[in-house]
Amino acid sequence: MRKVSYVRFQGTVRHQRGHFPGIFGLANGLAREGKLTEDQHRFWRTNNDWYDANYPNPSDTDPTVYDHHVHPGAVAWFKSSARELIKRADGYLEILAAHGVDCQRVESPNPGKIIYEDEYQVVVVPREALIDPTP
Repeated sequence: MRKVSYVRFQGTVRHQRGHFPGIFGLANGLAREGKLTEDQHRFWRTNNDWYDANYPNPSDTDPTVYDHHVHPGAVAWFKSSARELIKRADGYLEILAAHGVDCQRVESPNPGKIIYEDEYQVVVVPREALIDPTP
């Protein structure tokens, strides 16, 4: 039996709460700040809508899943089998690179304590958050 592995695309600079923000949060921040070009904004809006229409949102199942006080450092990882979700990340990475936001692809067979799971993704509290949670 093949073990599931997980993939995450994230920034290389820690968020003020100690975790590395994911590419969707980073792109959403650029959009909120009005920094996207017209083409970038179109890609961002179209693809965010596509993700929303085609895949579960962990927050819809558990509104506390990303609550820092309940699950400190919680972040989402794609299951490696979710190829279409992973493939669409390339456009987000291009937008972030165009704005000088460094990102990396991280893979792990065990990214942390799973607090949410569906067919395509997990949300975990990373191991370091379990060891040293921030207030």
